[in-house]
Order: sequence, then C-alpha cells, then structure tokens
Amino acid sequence: MSERLKNCFEKKSGSLLSVYFTAGYPTDADVLELLCAVEDAGVGFVELGFPFSDPIADGPVIQAANAAAIETGMTLSRLFEQLENLRSRVSIPVVLMGSFNPVLHYGCAEFSAACKEIGIDGVLLPDLPLEAYLHDFHEDFERSGISNVFLVTPQTPDDRISRLAKHTNDFLYLVSRSATTGTKQEVKSDTEAYVARVRKQAGGVPLALGFGISDRKTFREATKLADAAIVGTAFVKALEGSEGTVYKRAKDFVRSLLDDAK
Repeated sequence: MSERLKNCFEKKSGSLLSVYFTAGYPTDADVLELLCAVEDAGVGFVELGFPFSDPIADGPVIQAANAAAIETGMTLSRLFEQLENLRSRVSIPVVLMGSFNPVLHYGCAEFSAACKEIGIDGVLLPDLPLEAYLHDFHEDFERSGISNVFLVTPQTPDDRISRLAKHTNDFLYLVSRSATTGTKQEVKSDTEAYVARVRKQAGGVPLALGFGISDRKTFREATKLADAAIVGTAFVKALEGSEGTVYKRAKDFVRSLLDDAK
C-alpha cells in the first residue's frame, strides 16, 4: 500500500469519503484545481477517471462526461501533463481509474513510470482481469510502486475474493449492487451480508463501497459497513450545476455529505 493510502485508511477520524470525477470534465474545470477543492472540503482520497469511448459499467451521466472529455481532447498524455505538479499542491491519495485500452496503447511500462513520477498512489482498471495482470503487467506496476486496485461484485465467489485481496495492497472496491453507476438505491440488509462476506475473505485489506451512494443518508449507511464510501455520479452531477464556480459546487457537495458525519 502506498504510504498516503495506508495513512488515509489507518488514521481516518470519522467517515472516509472518496469522490470520482472524469479528467477533462466539465470543460471549464482544471484537474489540479478540482483536486485542491475537494481536498480542502475534506475528501479522503480521489478516484480520477481517464476517459475512454467504451467505458465499463458506467451509467449515462459518467458516459456523457467521458464523451465530453474526449471531445475536448483529454488523453492520458494530456492528463499526465496536467498532473505534473500534483504533489506540490495535493497531499491526499489519488487513484487513477479507467479502461485498460488507453493504458495498453500508452504502454504499460511507460504508464507505470509516469504514475510513479507524478505521485499517483494506485490504479483501478475494471476490465483488466487478475490473471492477465499477474501474467503480463504486475512487474511494471510493482517496479514503479503502483498498486492495482481490484473490483469485487456481489457475484464474486469467496475464493476469488481471497485471491484479489492477496494481490492488492491498497484496497478493494466493492460494487454495492449489479448495476451501472448512478443507479439510485439504499444500503440494505443484503448489502450488509455482502460486505461482511467480503471482509471475512479479504482479511485486513480495506474495503471501499461504491455505486448508488448519492447523499448524506446513503453515505452514512455505506461507511457503517465499509472503510470508505465512493461517490461518483452524484458528484459529477453536482459539478454540472449553475450556481457559483465548479470548484465551489465541488466543495459544497462534499461538505453536504460530511457535515455532522464525523
């Protein structure tokens, strides 16, 4: 685990929130400025998406954000340029999230090296299977000190969860239900049983729960079960508002979840 992520989970005081947003969206938003804004508002760590034309499991809101970011010319190369001064301005952990295809085209070794140089803490590639990662890519990631974060779903078998936990040293991303992002839901008893089952198989690996968490109520419910809650679609929607700057909207949304949640 990166030291930043380790400290984030081990030294948290209260409920740990992560937000997801797509680099290059909205068009008037600067990636570093947005990262600074959410850190200032109290976010524990960020999942920063890099866009791809055929995203995995994304609902319409994040699909539209991906399409808009691509339209404005966002690429991995451009993102790395924008993040050049990341660690002089941002102290919270940053995990890159996206499809494996752009990484493959960029070059896995080159991608890993760029992440290390910039100060990226982890990478989540939902369409990169564990077996392919171990066979072809883990050496590049390990050489650069970049951990691969894995997704777990309610359908993931126990033995598979154990294997995924064994080969990550950051955290496991728990998809709360079998649905695309943005599907409104509540954290119910079957989710409680699911998280408990994953925790039993994952040992001490931290768990972050995502998909369908959109307001203070669902955030609180999620953080009672898992070590962190991840909010994506609702945060992206908040960025699209009309009042104030995009950075103020980002801060206001984060604070609406965290106020009185400690």
